[in-house]
Amino acid sequence: MLIYLNNSLYLCIRMQHEKIILGIDPGTAVMGFGIISVKGQNMELISIHELILKRLETHEIKLKKIFDRTLALIDEYHPDEVALEAPFFGKNVQSMLKLGRAQGVAMAASLARDIPITEYSPKKIKMAITGNGNASKEQVAGMLKNLLQLKEFPTKYLDASDGLAVAVCHHFNMGKDISEKSYSGWDSFIKQNPGRIK
Repeated sequence: MLIYLNNSLYLCIRMQHEKIILGIDPGTAVMGFGIISVKGQNMELISIHELILKRLETHEIKLKKIFDRTLALIDEYHPDEVALEAPFFGKNVQSMLKLGRAQGVAMAASLARDIPITEYSPKKIKMAITGNGNASKEQVAGMLKNLLQLKEFPTKYLDASDGLAVAVCHHFNMGKDISEKSYSGWDSFIKQNPGRIK
């Protein structure tokens, strides 16, 4: 038993067993971010954010805001890992392209700080949280409220709760062969995506 430890040594030992995960739901209208602390199997909500982009004039300005906000969150909360929702394949090619760019900018901000990133499909995230890959956003938010033992959900934006869901999904899948895309830095990203680098 180490009850005689001074506060700084105790804090150092505690921090070694804590993992901070930043979850991101990329979007060009609203982008959601959720940050959790994991100690063993216990999760705790640190923060939940949304970046409102609807009123910005151009797509380029939105991408810059996404990059800057992601860097700011990383610099403030110092996550050990970042998890992102991968864009889903929809009918609208332009929407897919914009979502892919938003995700790419968030990935670039994470990789710029040398933080490992993992992508999860929307179905995989819903399955991890609710057990149903076709669950609604409201069902996901309700289950997160129970999992994190929250009296009230701290945001009205379901995009923010989706960002939180990505972080929780990543926690549930840590140490498993998840067959999702994962990068430990720019080198691993380039190795796994040679065709995307020109």
